[in-house]
Amino acid sequence: MKRPIYPAAVLLAALVLVPASEARRRPNEQPVLAAQPVDSGASPNDTARFLAGMPVNPRSPLAPLTQTAAWQEHAAYFESQFARLAGGKFARLRSWQDAYLPESKERIPVVYYMFSGPDFMFMDQFFPNAEVYIMCGKESLGPAPDPLQIDIGYLSTALQNLETAMRPALTTTYFITQDMKFNLQQQQLHGTIPILYVFLARADKTIRDVSFVTVDRGGGLHESAPGQGGTPGVRISYIDNPSGREQTLFYFTTDISNGGINADSGFIKFCGQHGVGAGFLKSSSYLMFEDGFSRVREFVLSHSSLIVQDDSGIPVNYFTRDKWNLRVFGNYAGPIELFKQHYQPKLAELFEQTNPPTFGIGFGYQYNYRTSNLIVAQRN
Repeated sequence: MKRPIYPAAVLLAALVLVPASEARRRPNEQPVLAAQPVDSGASPNDTARFLAGMPVNPRSPLAPLTQTAAWQEHAAYFESQFARLAGGKFARLRSWQDAYLPESKERIPVVYYMFSGPDFMFMDQFFPNAEVYIMCGKESLGPAPDPLQIDIGYLSTALQNLETAMRPALTTTYFITQDMKFNLQQQQLHGTIPILYVFLARADKTIRDVSFVTVDRGGGLHESAPGQGGTPGVRISYIDNPSGREQTLFYFTTDISNGGINADSGFIKFCGQHGVGAGFLKSSSYLMFEDGFSRVREFVLSHSSLIVQDDSGIPVNYFTRDKWNLRVFGNYAGPIELFKQHYQPKLAELFEQTNPPTFGIGFGYQYNYRTSNLIVAQRN
């Protein structure tokens, strides 16, 4: 079987929304407000809160849309889903961090999350105090979302599809690739930005600025509209509300296989300018087990003093004892059936010999907490 280039790969998809021609309206929903045909001036922060099902500024042009049945049902759904996460999995994760990995909560310059797609949620939980987060995937950015450009009659469908696209990540901890049946150019919302917006708003961040950027072949960063050449990305500057700290998130659409880096090494050069920080890897399709992804594997190893991952990240045999201290948590049940060829005897031996503490949190492909594992690698 031909191996997909990315998760499967990142088992993550760009947001799939139904074209207007196939949209359906919720029963009894009336078009009480016409969508404005031009830029209405809604701020990125209000847009993020609107998509996340959270109250917006009363003066925002999005405020009237929060009175519709479509948005209120959407808000109730996300409120229940994120409340369940906060009171369950993430509460257990914070207790686990306090006991076993308090250093992950310290201030660090950068976190590298390769093969991430828009999975900001878990990275922020593990590393809440980084100055910069760099994420990447093959998934496209999409345009900046503007709910006011959606015909009111199709608002319910757009919000329902946002829920559908995010449901796997909220229940199994990773996104699932959808069968791309629709023409993306006809959709009201698509790409990674709407999902990033939801995660940022629900993580209690205030978005200050959003800019489309590109990286040139030398690693230089430029503000540029999509399609202007270079590696496309988005830069989101925001405030972490509990701490008041300013933080920056980058997401780039790029190919980080060896072939992709050889063709254009600008993204890796841009990352290298941020120095040594932490690495985070989850549900990465075991790509760095393969020779065709050796360059990104070497980058993460050489630019991280702390790496947190599941067993789909970097194979444990690359963490040599003279450079790394390895700790494992939970249970190693081996890869899921799709990736069974990547079973690691050395990792199984490590679990058997060390009698690791429990982890108790569904993580990565092993979303059942009884079979999940976590690997912490710290540079000596």
